Amino acid sequence: MIDTTGSGTGTGTGTGPTVPDTLPSFYSPAGVAVDASGNIFVADYGNNMVRQISPSGVVSTLAGTGQQGRLDNAGTTATFNQPTGIALDAAGNVYIGDAGNDRIRKITPTGVVTTLAGSDSTGYTDGPGATAAFFHPEGITLDAAGNVYVADAGNNLIRKVGPDGTVSTFAGNGGTIGDAGTFSNPTGVAADVAGNIFVANALKNSILKITSAGVVNTFAGTGDTGAVNGPGIGATFYFPNSVAVDASGNVYVSDGINDLIRKITPDGTVSTLAGSGTAGAADGTGAAASFDGPAGLAVDGMGNVYVADSNNNLIRKITPAGVVTTVAGSGHSGSRNGQAVARTNQKKVGKGTAPKLKVFKGR
Repeated sequence: MIDTTGSGTGTGTGTGPTVPDTLPSFYSPAGVAVDASGNIFVADYGNNMVRQISPSGVVSTLAGTGQQGRLDNAGTTATFNQPTGIALDAAGNVYIGDAGNDRIRKITPTGVVTTLAGSDSTGYTDGPGATAAFFHPEGITLDAAGNVYVADAGNNLIRKVGPDGTVSTFAGNGGTIGDAGTFSNPTGVAADVAGNIFVANALKNSILKITSAGVVNTFAGTGDTGAVNGPGIGATFYFPNSVAVDASGNVYVSDGINDLIRKITPDGTVSTLAGSGTAGAADGTGAAASFDGPAGLAVDGMGNVYVADSNNNLIRKITPAGVVTTVAGSGHSGSRNGQAVARTNQKKVGKGTAPKLKVFKGR
């Protein structure tokens, strides 16, 4: 069930002045994913919805009423609570890190929502999906076998959910080589073709790499705050919150407080792909473009990077050459569906009311 009427208001109406707007809108989008056909899926955090942008630019609601809840049901009759991470499998199923519900949700291509793993309890219990527990699961990714990896931010763990919903702890809590005390509010995860998992380790300002054998190492970042480029061992980030990996093994990072999108080559060299470092919503090339609180990332088969530009309420696109454009969103907080066309009005209304993504210091 996909709502294309644009009649729902969700929770994203904001508290600022009402401004007429025929463009589709979002409310603190936190995650993005893109399929092989060019459809973009958005975890619309502030609206408690999952949205879809077609290749022709039409924005619709895939699932969610806009009200907070945890009801499994069809499409726009299901409910979510702070959907944050989003990922796709080869069959077109959409997986959601439903952070406020401490659950991992699954949406079929026809829009039917179910709970893959997570219960009414907040915690870190492994086992069958219906009895397992998470603490604010955020970023998610899948490997080639259909296993879902979860950045379990509140627990400082990386969890693994099998296709049958069975949950285990993949890394964290000192249980694997080199990971004792390493994770601090992990908020983003991404898998490469070799089965390595990259982690945005937000509060330690670093990007970690976990091999398929469970060995954890720092891939880039000194742990200090900053925006220094260069070899990974000396590079700095400031609240990196999301990661994505392309087919060549390049890792892209949403460097949240720096308002930058960073790129790490397979040898660990860090550069800035786009962003001026000053909050804004300008389209342009490289440092001429600007972001405000960039969050979730996704990469398509041509190497284009998609960004959930959270505080701007926009979905942005960056080409491999660093050219930034706005794919969808008016800049106003809301949940309007419709045709995404080029923005001509850069004005923001009610931006200060956007909910900030939670930061956890662990248990």
